[in-house]
Amino acid sequence: MHEMSLMGDVLNIIQDDAESKGMKKLQKVELIVGEVSNVLPDALVMAFEIFKEQNPHFIDSSATLEIHNEAARAECVLCGHVYQPDHRIAQCPICLLPSGKITSGETFQVLSYEGR
Repeated sequence: MHEMSLMGDVLNIIQDDAESKGMKKLQKVELIVGEVSNVLPDALVMAFEIFKEQNPHFIDSSATLEIHNEAARAECVLCGHVYQPDHRIAQCPICLLPSGKITSGETFQVLSYEGR
């Protein structure tokens, strides 16, 4: 499960930034996770809970993780049709060729974090 590693990296980056700003306790993290980013939101939540238990000195026991899902969109480079793909490589529903260029849905990023 690579979400454990991803969450660990996210929390390390947040902690470094938060400490440079004088923040001692993390209370909320907001992430954007795209539908075709190969990241499972439920696994991120589980990883966050594990890290919360392991790092009580930085992550408040009532800290929350909020995940904003980014819908996947693709545009066919041949016919120009915009559609919602179910995978990174998806067949255009109009011309039936795997010629879609993903225009959204691959994002994995920290939107914000809060603390005290």
